[in-house]
Amino acid sequence: MRIMSSRRLARQFAPRELHSRHLKTRSFISRLFIFPLAITAIFGGTCYGASELPGANNGGVDFKQWGLLAIQDGGRRKPIDTFAKEALIRVTGRSAYTDKTGRKWRPNDFVLSALTETHDWKNEPIVLIFSGQLVEQLGLDKTQRRFSFAQLTGSAELQRLATEAQALKRAEKPLTRAQQEALSVSDRLTLLARVMDGRALLIVPAPTNETDPWVDPSGSSKYYSDAQVAPLRTQLQTVANSYVQGDGFNLSRAANQLREDLRALSPSIYPGDQRLRLEYFYNHFESFYRAIWCYGIALVILITAHLRKRGGALQSIGVAVAVLGLAFHAAGIVMRCMIAGRPPVTNMYESIIWVSFAVSFFGMIFFVRYRAPIYLLAALPVTLIALLLVHQMPIAMPSSIDPLVPVLRDNFWLTIHVLTITLSYAAFALAMGFGHILLWRYARNPAAARADAPMHFWLYRVLQLGVLLLAAGTILGGVWANYSWGRFWGWDPKETWALIALLCYILALHGRLAGWWTQFGLAVASVVCFLAVLMAWYGVNFVLGKGLHSYGFGIGGETYVAIFVALDLLFVAFAIWRYRRSATASVAFSEIEPERASAQL
Repeated sequence: MRIMSSRRLARQFAPRELHSRHLKTRSFISRLFIFPLAITAIFGGTCYGASELPGANNGGVDFKQWGLLAIQDGGRRKPIDTFAKEALIRVTGRSAYTDKTGRKWRPNDFVLSALTETHDWKNEPIVLIFSGQLVEQLGLDKTQRRFSFAQLTGSAELQRLATEAQALKRAEKPLTRAQQEALSVSDRLTLLARVMDGRALLIVPAPTNETDPWVDPSGSSKYYSDAQVAPLRTQLQTVANSYVQGDGFNLSRAANQLREDLRALSPSIYPGDQRLRLEYFYNHFESFYRAIWCYGIALVILITAHLRKRGGALQSIGVAVAVLGLAFHAAGIVMRCMIAGRPPVTNMYESIIWVSFAVSFFGMIFFVRYRAPIYLLAALPVTLIALLLVHQMPIAMPSSIDPLVPVLRDNFWLTIHVLTITLSYAAFALAMGFGHILLWRYARNPAAARADAPMHFWLYRVLQLGVLLLAAGTILGGVWANYSWGRFWGWDPKETWALIALLCYILALHGRLAGWWTQFGLAVASVVCFLAVLMAWYGVNFVLGKGLHSYGFGIGGETYVAIFVALDLLFVAFAIWRYRRSATASVAFSEIEPERASAQL
């Protein structure tokens, strides 16, 4: 059994004709069952169980050379390291998985183990079900969030739900949350099955045409002769054996040679080493995690300096750490742009990392301009929460770099419209942070907060910047819509909510200028109006899920957002109550003073 498992990768290079009977069976079943759970019937006679001998603990093996192999997945060519990370996140919801025995599996280790059958992945509770409603409907243990491949593929109810959901999706009808999650679970099962049987390992490049699909090793006869792939079979066999034996040196050497042999088959199609190494470095450098640590440390230092009043040196250290965090943040965005070849604003994950960067960047600019550390105290919490939130929801907001949908394949309009809109979100997010600080000051000491004219002036300036950017971005969006869809304005939900957000902020600024409300009212507006931005940014894509901007749609995170909105409104209500109570007390005091004076006379 061990020998068969360790040679499984190499057998992928056997001519496809030897497996014609198997392929005919697979093709028939695939046509018979649209639902991906039918994968189990395809491999009914294949053993997915663990090897009879326990696999070696490969925790200390260096998988870099293996991870640098190129693979075609999700419409682009990328390192296996990226594919493995994305696959593990999609299946489990995490970038690392701890099994029943307590062993921690990293992405490349997981993929190689699944290919060589050194672990019983079929019966390992690894497949995530995000929705508790679906877990209950399937009659599964409500205390669990992950279930085994064998357990889920045997669920007739899951198959029924997914089949219904697929029919509704083809008919472009709305799906319930349970149906949406059933489709997601079926996708996870399909992916896990493809990893386990090797069909996901599309590492053999097409000969000449970039648009031609790559193939897994068993399909190499589609493009190449047996003599051409013979060296690859040897290296792949060595990779499998070395992994099973825990031999990191030979695994790295064989993987490196395998990459060179694959490149030699199609030099014009296979990605260059520089490109593969850049993406591998991006994956493991983890710029955004480093930025999170820097922002958190800087925030603590700046708060301490602010409370000490005379902490000038401490403030300088805090600013320096914040600049370092900004540098890490910018490095991650630049690398992502170089890998994708476009601005990083085409999905929710990218827009959040970009907007959070812009919030801190604007805060730093205003700090330099007005020498007011309060801007950083407003910006850093917003950036920190945004980055933490997006990294806590890898399923709802996947970090994968996907090809652009046709409507976005114009870098000029993508850059000037989407970047302008998202920069306006950043300005409003900074204003929201500023507004929270002001409202907190009003709640603690309304009289002192009311007398702080510079704070209100700085808030007004940030709001002006946001309105300018949002107005420009909305107009540019209309021009792009006319260019792409043949009309300037169509009351699409995204367009409508962008206009609502713009009108809310214009009303806030105009009302302050016209004297309709006080400085306190502007602080309240800076917080409350951000809810319109949140709806335009998150709500349209994740709650409504309708309109022509479907490339940004997703599900998940509603609980986090609802809790944030509820707590924020409670905080605003508390600040308003404190402000009104203070105003009433001031009026009463002003009436009492003349009475005391007359009584003394």
